[in-house]
Amino acid sequence: QWQLVESGGGLVQPGGSLRLSCAASGFTLNSYAIGWFRQAPGNEREGVSCIGAGDGSTHYADSVKGRFTISRDNDKNTVYLQMDSLKPEDTALYYCKATRLFTEYWGQGTQVTVSL
Repeated sequence: QWQLVESGGGLVQPGGSLRLSCAASGFTLNSYAIGWFRQAPGNEREGVSCIGAGDGSTHYADSVKGRFTISRDNDKNTVYLQMDSLKPEDTALYYCKATRLFTEYWGQGTQVTVSL
């Protein structure tokens, strides 16, 4: 049974940091491209960052470039999203997605709230 679980969300003040985790079970994450997405109430889901399966190339939305860092730990079958210099507009439900060929898995999401 496959499972993709996000964790690490929470309440943080503006300027603070959080590290989100996307942990997989039932399949090997390093053979999948992993994307982080977020959705705020009333907004459409948007892509935040992704990391390739092969060369591990990374990409970021302009809104988070220079503040967020995506990385893999293959030994732990986990992908991380380090979020620094958080802003109130980063508040959203964050999801990870694993994609390979015609297969994709989504996690259930973890809430990030940036507020005083």
